[in-house]
Amino acid sequence: MSTVGFLDAPLRQAGSLERLEHRPWPLPQGPWTMGQTWEDLLFAHWRVPADALEPQLPEGLELETFDGSAWLGVTPFRISGLRLRGMLPLPGISSFLELNVRTYVRAQDKPGIWFLSLDASSALAVEAARRLYRLPYFHARMSAARRGEWIEFECARADEPGRAFSGRYRPVGEVREPRPGSLEAFLCERYCLYVVDGRGRLSRAEIHHTPWPLQDAEVELELNTMAPLELPAEAPLSHFSRRQDVVIWPLVPIGA
Repeated sequence: MSTVGFLDAPLRQAGSLERLEHRPWPLPQGPWTMGQTWEDLLFAHWRVPADALEPQLPEGLELETFDGSAWLGVTPFRISGLRLRGMLPLPGISSFLELNVRTYVRAQDKPGIWFLSLDASSALAVEAARRLYRLPYFHARMSAARRGEWIEFECARADEPGRAFSGRYRPVGEVREPRPGSLEAFLCERYCLYVVDGRGRLSRAEIHHTPWPLQDAEVELELNTMAPLELPAEAPLSHFSRRQDVVIWPLVPIGA
């Protein structure tokens, strides 16, 4: 699977700030601190009962629904171009595989993402994300390979073998941006994430990117036990994105 160049990624990450009209609120006042590029990403989403997800949320977060349904997403992809602001990506540690499980929430009228888990192939990235962003990261044995148009993705959590993912996916159709107010926008156009920090405070990290360049996706799942609840038997609503360049701000406690 290809990775973006070390010089190209920083330029495109910072360049994402040239387009702001799609944002639901203004950029944060302080400087962003981290850049990332996400490649060959699958959004696989299932409708789930709200009462199955609400116990997973901390106090202060409200579960969001679309047309009365809550949603859970499983997103495998590759991170590349990982860097701190003002620095270039470091060879050997700036690219790794990730798979996260997420749902959709809001606090203080800001819709965002609540991660139920994040698995990564880099033990260093897992430790750094746990320390800096208090995210529920886990080290996993992971692989990804392109077979023609298909991307074959495998994930097995290192210390919890029952959590695993095995499948393949490919894009179909034309690239498009999510239409405002659509289900695609609800699921994908999210500009912050929420965590509980080391002092037990609900906190927010703002992010920025251009609108998602989405395609429909064809998905074949052999195994998916990554979610902390049983998923419906039907096929997921699936989207693909070849690349997204992102900048991220530090955590800030809600109300600070």
